[in-house]
Amino acid sequence: MAEGLNRVMLLGNLGADPELKVTQGGQAVLKLRLATNESYVDKNNVRQERTEWHRLTVWGKRAEGLAKFLQKGHQLFVEGRLQTSSYEKNGEKRYSTDIVVHNVVVCGGRRDGSSGGGAEVGGGWSGGGRGGGSGGSSGGGGRGRSDAPPPDDASEGTGGDFGGGTGGGAGGGDDDIPF
Repeated sequence: MAEGLNRVMLLGNLGADPELKVTQGGQAVLKLRLATNESYVDKNNVRQERTEWHRLTVWGKRAEGLAKFLQKGHQLFVEGRLQTSSYEKNGEKRYSTDIVVHNVVVCGGRRDGSSGGGAEVGGGWSGGGRGGGSGGSSGGGGRGRSDAPPPDDASEGTGGDFGGGTGGGAGGGDDDIPF
């Protein structure tokens, strides 16, 4: 029997400043609230907009790094998995679904125009410890994941390490990748 797939990809804006906490075991955990917007035309031909809120959890060194510069309003692209937990409140069993984040790309600054953008923290293009090859962003080994979207300024026409073309993950084509 085939294994299931539990994968979430979201592009949205932080609705609140991140909350960094440390577990009793010393593990950093960052809680984020991400808003995604959707517009549609209703049956009366009137454009409507709907905002969906998502609870995100980031663990470890990635959590510590993100906590240093993320603020309410930053636009993020996140990849992760759904995780449901249960708890009791006033004697009633309740359920909560969070997204455990594996990869984060800071797409832009805050909506008010401050802060720069374009940084990535996690797996993705730089290999960040997941995927194949050497895992790191230095040296020539494989780049890790090839299913992540390439950055806007990725080399054109070569294919680089973003899935096909020349200069694949064994060291070639890395010279013109901007990181």
